[in-house]
Amino acid sequence: MSKWKKVTIALSVGIMMFTLAGCGGAKQETTTKPADKKIVLGFSQIGAESEWRTANTESIKASAQAAGIELKFSDAQQKQENQIKALRSFIQQKVDVIAFSPVVETGWDAVLQEAKAAKIPVILTDRSIKMSSGNAEDYYVTFMGSDFVEEGRRAGKWLVDFMKKDNEVVNIVELQGTVGSAPAIDRKAGFEEILKQHANYKVIKSQTGDFTRAKGKEVMESFLKSAKADGEKIDVLYAHNDDMAIGAIQAIEEAGLKPGKDIIIVSIDGVKGAFEAMIAGKLNATIECSPLLGDQLMTATKDLVAGKTLDKRIVTKEGVFPAEVASKELPNRKY
Repeated sequence: MSKWKKVTIALSVGIMMFTLAGCGGAKQETTTKPADKKIVLGFSQIGAESEWRTANTESIKASAQAAGIELKFSDAQQKQENQIKALRSFIQQKVDVIAFSPVVETGWDAVLQEAKAAKIPVILTDRSIKMSSGNAEDYYVTFMGSDFVEEGRRAGKWLVDFMKKDNEVVNIVELQGTVGSAPAIDRKAGFEEILKQHANYKVIKSQTGDFTRAKGKEVMESFLKSAKADGEKIDVLYAHNDDMAIGAIQAIEEAGLKPGKDIIIVSIDGVKGAFEAMIAGKLNATIECSPLLGDQLMTATKDLVAGKTLDKRIVTKEGVFPAEVASKELPNRKY
C-alpha cells in the first residue's frame, strides 16, 4: 500500500469518528428534557365572611397541594379594589392560569382585558360577572359553581310547600347578600319568581346583611323593631346564606321569640352550623350551595395548560335539606 493511500485511509477514519462523535452529541441534546415545571395558579378569594367561604378556601388550598399545583393565593377582604390589585399582580408574575370568585358582578373590564392581552386564561369560581361593553364570556374560559337563581327558586318552592297557605297572607323579611354580588342578585330573583305565583306571600322588608352573622343579627334586630312599630307580624325569614340566618336567630331569641316556630326560617349554603341549628329546632331548611370546588378547579387548570377545551358553564350538583333530615345528614357534611 502506498504512503499516500495510507494517509487517505487514516484521514477517512478520523473524519468518520469525528462525525459519529458529533452525531452522538446532537442526539444527547435532543433527548434531554428540561426539569418539569409546576403549574402556577393565581387565585383571588373574596374573603372569609362566612363558614362557606372558609370551607371554599380550605378546599382550594388542599386540592392545589394534592395536585402538585403552585397556588398563589390572595384574600381580597371583600373589597373589589384588592381583587383587581391581586389579578394585576398575577398578570405581572405571568402565572399559567388565573381564577377568582368576584366580590361583585361589574367593574372587571380593564383588568380582564389585561389578562386577555397577556394570554392568561381566566376561570370564574362561585360567582359570575358582567362587562360594561362586549360579551363577558369572551374574557373567561369557564364559570364553575352553583346556579344561584335555582337556589332562590328552591327556597321559594320549599317555603310554599311547607307553609301550605293559599289565601292567608304570609309576611316575609329578606336578608340579602352583598349588594351587587351575583348570589345576592340571583337568589333574590329566583325566590321572587316563585312568590309571583303566590300573591299572598309578600316580602315586607328586604335589606343586605352582607353575608355575615354580625350584620345578619343587626339587620334582623331592625326588622323586628320596625315590624313591632308598624304593627306587622313577621311570619318568615329568608336569608341568602346560613351565616346571616344564624345571626338573625340570635336576634329573634333576644326579642323573646322562638326561631323556627314563631318565625319560619329558610336559608342557603348548607354549612354544618345550619344543620346544628335545624337539629336545635331553630332553622327550618337550608338549600345546598357546595363550596368544595377545589378538585374541580385543579382539574380545569391542568386541562387548560394541556391545551384542552372546557365547557363554558360547569354547574355543581346540590340538594335541599329540611330540618327533619338534619340529624341524619350532619355526619356527612364536609363543611
